[in-house]
Amino acid sequence: MDSAAGQLDILVYAGLFLTENHKLVKTLRTKSRAGTNIRFLFGDPDSLNVTSRSREENIGPEAIAAKIRNAIMFFQPLADEPAIDIRLHETTLYNSIYRFDNEMLVNTHVYGLMAAHSPVLHLRQLAGGDLFDTYADSFDAVWEDSKPLAGPHVSMHN
Repeated sequence: MDSAAGQLDILVYAGLFLTENHKLVKTLRTKSRAGTNIRFLFGDPDSLNVTSRSREENIGPEAIAAKIRNAIMFFQPLADEPAIDIRLHETTLYNSIYRFDNEMLVNTHVYGLMAAHSPVLHLRQLAGGDLFDTYADSFDAVWEDSKPLAGPHVSMHN
């Protein structure tokens, strides 16, 4: 994350582990003001897919929604930064994606397990290769179908 200068993309339901770095908001603000484009995609805490995933992990129907709301509150101070865009998605999340310019971490999801207990792939964008682009295109497809964070559909108090 520290080396990303052009593009930083994160696709998760909650990505709550990111909130453990108390300096992350400051770091991201600095990066955005230096020209890094930052896009966050969090799961919509009111979506049926989030509820399903929570049940599949056997942690109760509202657990992941609560994690998402916690993460959103942590990143909320970044919502007014011009180079940072935070959106919500309602997709079935097959992978969490963390893109840092031409490098990417793909957290594959395993049915019944929390993301933290699932494998992570480290990909680099290579000429002639298409695996990196496949995941980048996946991120973009979810992005196109997402909703801005600041909207009437967001229920931060459920």
